[in-house]
Order: sequence, then structure tokens, then C-alpha cells
Amino acid sequence: MTAVRRATPADAEELVRLRKIMLDSMRPSDDVEWQPYTARVLRSHLADEGGPLAVFVVEAPDAPGTLAACATGTINLSLGGPGNPEGTSGHVFNVCTDPAHRRRGYSRGCMEALLAWFKERDVRRIDLHASTEGEPLYSSLGFARTPAPAMRLTL
Repeated sequence: MTAVRRATPADAEELVRLRKIMLDSMRPSDDVEWQPYTARVLRSHLADEGGPLAVFVVEAPDAPGTLAACATGTINLSLGGPGNPEGTSGHVFNVCTDPAHRRRGYSRGCMEALLAWFKERDVRRIDLHASTEGEPLYSSLGFARTPAPAMRLTL
């Protein structure tokens, strides 16, 4: 059984380390200037247990103080509509397992805990962007592709 727990502010640096691994798997970069700022912001979010962001983690069994995996989610608010009268939705991101700890069910455990967190908060629609490697996990948890294309503007 994988021991999953909710992340605390003390986990911020490790979560940033895992985020760098995840980001580098999609687009490698030598840029690390964002990391101290991200750790500060993350510590603040993690201190607010009732807030709209939660991270679930598994500690590395062979390295105290090191995280093996994580899954992050936020609750977003908008106007209601058909199938979602409350207008709340969840967004999953930053799901990562350290390469040394893969294929042990750690990301699955983190995702299951995150989905339970969303359910406890009555968030029923949850979105994510899946990597090719992550898609089998998400499909097995019930996620399905949607026809809506995503667009982005960076200001």
C-alpha cells in the first residue's frame, strides 16, 4: 500500500524539483530562475489547507525528506451551465514521479487522493492535459479526451 499524504509548506522545494523533472520531460530547459519564486508561492498555498489548491505526495522510501511523486490540483470558479450548475471545475497538473521511483503506483495513489479531495469539495468536472506517458493512467481513472481545443494567450 502506497502511503499518500497531503503536502505541507515544508515540501515546497521538493515539489519544485519534481515540477522541473516534469517540465523537462516535455521541453528541456536550463532555466531555474523561476524555482525560488515558485517555492515561495507554493509554500503560501500549501499553508492554506482550506484554499483552492492541494498537492498529494508519496515520500521516497529510501531517501528521507525526498518526494517520490506528486499530483497537484486546483478548484476553479466560473458561471454554471448544463451539467455543472455550480460552475466549479478542477484542474490537475504537475503530476510527476521521480524517474528512480516509477512503475510503483505512486502517481496513481497521488491522483486517487487528489480525486477524493475534489469529490469532498463537490467538484465533479476535472480537466487535465495529459502527456503521452500519463494518458494510460488518466484513462484508467476515467478521464476521456474532449472535443474542445485549447487556446492560450500570454500577456
